[in-house]
Amino acid sequence: MQNNVRVRVLVSGEVQGVFLRHNIKEQAKMLRLKGWVKNLPDGKVEAVVEGEKEIIETIIKWVRQGPFLSRVDSIKVDWQEARGEFDDFQILY
Repeated sequence: MQNNVRVRVLVSGEVQGVFLRHNIKEQAKMLRLKGWVKNLPDGKVEAVVEGEKEIIETIIKWVRQGPFLSRVDSIKVDWQEARGEFDDFQILY
């Protein structure tokens, strides 16, 4: 857990209603990352992810592409210290 970090990601574009949250959750679980993802009222998707920095960089790269139906216009990444508060990865509503 020595190399664990936390990142807050804001994704904008055509990112709601295109299974982005579900796909982020599946990617995160596959990579053994923890945190959450949710839709925001302004049309963006927000995710908070904790895990090893190199693995988080992998999911960020994936999010920049997004799933087939999505169109990612921009992504804002805010690196933070890990807090260790998550047991798994989930979609928040």
